[in-house]
Amino acid sequence: MPQAYFFLLIAVIAETIGTTALQASQQFTRLWPSVIVVIGYGLAFYFMSITLRFMPVGIVYAMWSGLGIVLIALIGYLVFGQHLDWPAVLGLGLIISGILIIHLFSNSASH
Repeated sequence: MPQAYFFLLIAVIAETIGTTALQASQQFTRLWPSVIVVIGYGLAFYFMSITLRFMPVGIVYAMWSGLGIVLIALIGYLVFGQHLDWPAVLGLGLIISGILIIHLFSNSASH
């Protein structure tokens, strides 16, 4: 099971890099950020598919998308100066809580 979480973490990091580059690509008008978008998402889906060997798709997707949302919101705030109001912070906290509940208490996290 730790191997599955390792692959999932790589998928989340690759997706986060791809999404960050998507913002920097300025709607695919800049070459290198656009290339990073394609590579980042390709790696993200590849490593997510490997994770699916060990865990059910619903759990993998919930954790992948949830962690990606939180990381992108933080990068948007820190790198791009995007504002997060209290409802956004609360929502992100609920996403993190959901991921922790799945990880700590669910028996569905493994086949």
